Amino acid sequence: MTKHFSYDITGTDGNARTGIIKTCRGEIRTPAFMPVGTAATVKAMKPETVRHTGADILLGNTYHLMLRPTAERINRLGGLHKFMNWERPILTDSGGFQVMSLAKLRKITEEGVAFQSHIDGSKHMLTPERSMEIQRLLGSNIVMAFDECTPFPATEAETEKSMLMSMRWAKRSYDAFHDGSDHAEKNALFGIVQGGVFEKLRRHSVDALKDIDCQGYAVGGLAVGEGQDMMFEVLDYTMPHMLQQKPRYLMGVGKPDDIVGAVERGIDMFDCVLPSRSGRTGQAFTPRGTVNMKNARHTDDPRPLDEDCSCSACSNYSRAYLSHLFRGNELLGLMLLTEHNLTYYQDLMAGLRDAVATQNLAQFVKYFHQKRALGDIEPL
Repeated sequence: MTKHFSYDITGTDGNARTGIIKTCRGEIRTPAFMPVGTAATVKAMKPETVRHTGADILLGNTYHLMLRPTAERINRLGGLHKFMNWERPILTDSGGFQVMSLAKLRKITEEGVAFQSHIDGSKHMLTPERSMEIQRLLGSNIVMAFDECTPFPATEAETEKSMLMSMRWAKRSYDAFHDGSDHAEKNALFGIVQGGVFEKLRRHSVDALKDIDCQGYAVGGLAVGEGQDMMFEVLDYTMPHMLQQKPRYLMGVGKPDDIVGAVERGIDMFDCVLPSRSGRTGQAFTPRGTVNMKNARHTDDPRPLDEDCSCSACSNYSRAYLSHLFRGNELLGLMLLTEHNLTYYQDLMAGLRDAVATQNLAQFVKYFHQKRALGDIEPL
């Protein structure tokens, strides 16, 4: 067990938890949302602005960073924290999902995945051992085990074959992570629960990861087209089997109501490109739902986007101005709306933490859904 990583649960409400993950780079308050910094940057944001929104941790992407600028170059330049000017914790994914979804001419074997870069066609081999090496070179504080993200839909037999290989890869990831380097002494390895939408396969995967004894769990293979009801069903039968004292991370999720429902079921950590990607396309998240700043009804509206939000976009600019920026393809619009969306997500997480700590989650969830159902207020 690493000497610099721990999870202290400070409050519960039903299955929901709140607490503090302690790392060698600082504390992470849970439930936590991790902005996605795919290529060592949260698009349209400065790291200090991301921190100002309330983020305690960022996510970096192994696949993208290994291809450009390369993990070796980042390591020579002092590691990912220094490279991108983010001194707080960083979680890096294993690269498995991106290899499956982005790479050209990939071939999966027991050894790993041979693929061609989507950037320049160069050939690469990503194995559990290489994934651990890349994440060590980057200096990641939470390292994800290498896995195959099972596609959806898939038959039970196909899903079982994929899950079993991911569990073998998880053991190899664990062995490579604990290779005697001081990186494992300071940081943590999370295993990834797979098994698609099949209960017995999810249970098998959880049991296999217990045997490996990683410092945390991730739930993978969801938010890939199965729908919210099925995702929640999978969480309902998977979560009770996980060790209670370890953090749980739902990968790639998600929409605000996905996050609220997953927190109710005991998830501690989330990541998703949705708030930043939506901000770049003019979609704003508010307590009353999403607002499209490109709609004509905003062009003469002097009100802030959300009068209760403290971000720069809401504190200093009108809807009319934000609409003008997007209708004119001005870069400032992307920056302001991304900051707003990340602030909304961090405010939502803070509200969930407080609700769990005060055992007021049911009322918080009821008000959350009631306000979203009202929709955006039309201008007078």
